Amino acid sequence: MNIRVLYFAALAGATGCDAESMQTGGGDAAALFDEIAVRYRLPFARHHLRVAINGVFASWDQCLNEGDEVALLPPVSGG
Repeated sequence: MNIRVLYFAALAGATGCDAESMQTGGGDAAALFDEIAVRYRLPFARHHLRVAINGVFASWDQCLNEGDEVALLPPVSGG
């Protein structure tokens, strides 16, 4: 299925892009993240990140559908 992935903050730096469209065989957000983590050798553990699907925060076990937009959000700090 075709998914659009948005990367924020340190994830954008680690992947070298802020968004991409990709084909995935993963059925849920966790499987998608695992694919991405291997592809980019991400130094982030999934339990430290939040995921949003189609603009709504979601759990990692939420199923994905064709055309979904998945945002991966690392912890951020501000000042």
